Amino acid sequence: MPRRGEERLGDMWTSILLVWITCVPNASTALFVGHSNGSRDGSTAGLHGPGEGQRILSRAKRGWVWNQMFVLEEFSGPDPILVGRLHTDLDVGNKNIKYILAGEGAGTIFAINERTGDIHAMKRLDREEKAEYTLTAQVINRDTNEPLEPPSEFIIKVQDINDNAPEFTHGPYHATVPEMSQVGKSVTKVTATDADDPVYGNSAKLVYSILEGQPYFSIDPNTAVIKIALHGMDREMREEYLVVIQAKDMGGHMGGLSGTATVTVTLTDVNDNPPKFSKSIYEFSIPEDLGLGKAGGRVKANDRDIGENARSTYSIIDGDEKDIFKITTDPETQEGILLLKKPLDFESKKSYTLKIEAANVGFDPQFSSGSPFRDTATVRVTVEDSDEPPVFSLASYLLQVHENTDVNTIIGQVSAQDPDAAASPIRYFIDRHTDLERQFNINVDDGKITLAKPLDRETDMWHNITVTATEVRNHSQISRAVVAIKVLDINDNAPEFSSDNEAFLCENGKPGQVIQTVSAIDKDDQRNGHFFIYSLVPENSWSFCIYVSSLLSLYPDNSISVVAKHDAFRRQKQEMYFLPIVISDNGNPPLSSTNTLTIRVCGCSNDGAVQSCNVEAFVLPIGISMGALIAILACVILLLGTCSCKNFCIRPTLVGYDMALFFFLNLESMVHLIMMFTTNSPAKLRRTKFKDQPF
Repeated sequence: MPRRGEERLGDMWTSILLVWITCVPNASTALFVGHSNGSRDGSTAGLHGPGEGQRILSRAKRGWVWNQMFVLEEFSGPDPILVGRLHTDLDVGNKNIKYILAGEGAGTIFAINERTGDIHAMKRLDREEKAEYTLTAQVINRDTNEPLEPPSEFIIKVQDINDNAPEFTHGPYHATVPEMSQVGKSVTKVTATDADDPVYGNSAKLVYSILEGQPYFSIDPNTAVIKIALHGMDREMREEYLVVIQAKDMGGHMGGLSGTATVTVTLTDVNDNPPKFSKSIYEFSIPEDLGLGKAGGRVKANDRDIGENARSTYSIIDGDEKDIFKITTDPETQEGILLLKKPLDFESKKSYTLKIEAANVGFDPQFSSGSPFRDTATVRVTVEDSDEPPVFSLASYLLQVHENTDVNTIIGQVSAQDPDAAASPIRYFIDRHTDLERQFNINVDDGKITLAKPLDRETDMWHNITVTATEVRNHSQISRAVVAIKVLDINDNAPEFSSDNEAFLCENGKPGQVIQTVSAIDKDDQRNGHFFIYSLVPENSWSFCIYVSSLLSLYPDNSISVVAKHDAFRRQKQEMYFLPIVISDNGNPPLSSTNTLTIRVCGCSNDGAVQSCNVEAFVLPIGISMGALIAILACVILLLGTCSCKNFCIRPTLVGYDMALFFFLNLESMVHLIMMFTTNSPAKLRRTKFKDQPF
């Protein structure tokens, strides 16, 4: 179109605009804002107000808004981009007006032609940094700078372009899912974001797809949920998968931008594999002297599963009728350890055949029906012969021998054998630490024990010795056995008085008075029951007798009473008698001994109480002088003569007057005088208390 025609067309648009301003209420009569489509050559695609090529405030899809301008982001041409034009009705050939601009980015980002009102963007704009700018425009007098119109506010919006690719904010991703999961099972969800405007156009509309990871996985294009796509994914075949996910904007159409992320998917284990022995038959050689609880061998059932699903327990299900073995599980290696519960004996059984089983601790009903996976194997155990020490026929021996047995007599025998197949000869010895007196000997070849010294039961009734048995071929193989030797009694001890006896006889006593009761003891063994026979020699039988109905008698308690036969005993004639008594036992042959009873003749009262005897005084050594002792004896005699002495008294309740012997205690203080008197009964004590000091 010719230039003049363009001017006429502009004038026509100006006229139409003036008519619209006049007719439309609330429209501004001062300043008009136009906008540009941002053509990169700097020319205005739409003019506002009078001028060439202008159009009235219109924009596709955004409605008609008079106070907005739009500019494309990311423009990077050589010249500033025209954003729009400001125009006032005062600008009709008036060259004295001036357009000014204020607000966000005025003078730095946006510049205005003060004569034409054209607004240009001086820098490249990024909507993701700032989406809009608010500015104020005003017309002033060029000469006086006085405002010709009030300021008008308008907005420049940065129009989005698809300049941002989608981004995954949390990648790379890691996910786990059980192996053998069903098709369609959700694995994980990923999320991508797009910085472009989600409202305008499809710049931020994302669609997801899988670039790598098929046919194992699929992804929902809208929700980005990753799912299992293949049935029977086995961890034991492949444990880890790398999936590449793409997010593409523009709804996935051609020309859209995209971003990717990786998802590492790991299959977790389930119990879908049984334990399996590496061999069907295991063979072990175990020495027969292996200690109880020691390991005889190890077996292993491999399980392709891992962790708790691979744990197995082992058991013996056949071949161990005598309960010789047991099997446990090593928690570290999951091996079965064959242990010994009872001793092995090569000579009795040389081999065992066991059937063992390995079973999973747990099970998954999805893969096993009602019971854990299991497997069996055979274990053959060969018992190796070991050099064992000799074995005695008895753990301990009991021998009996009489005390009068002759020296070198065989009193018993021990026996031991080598349990090994070689059957080494045995040598026997006595541990001399247990036979310090060397009372016994042993034959080194046959184990016969002989007497080396005479025995005396009354000295030692028992002898305990230890006998050792040693292999001839291996002296380190030693066994021990205890031999208890009991010495049996023979009648080699005659009975005798159980204690020293001394009796007192009243010289005027009647015939038949009991002089003394005596008893006897025998050192020989009393378990068979001792009883004794007492008798008097004939020459003494005219004066004394034993209290029996006949000349010989036996009391159940092995005691007898000696009785006077007449009353013709006189101290002046004979003060003391020595009566021999013969005591015989019931042994085979019987033994006897003669024991003497001393009898003193004493003066007695009419009631038979002893009053005086020719006795010997026994005084304890108390460290006093002889003169003091004589004085004390004189006082005692005086006390015995008269009991009414006012200076002391005798307590007759403590002792009787049939005393024959006394001695003194505590003579230094003389506060108490204690006297012992002996009569035909056991000794008695008399205690005398002095009221005053006698010296």
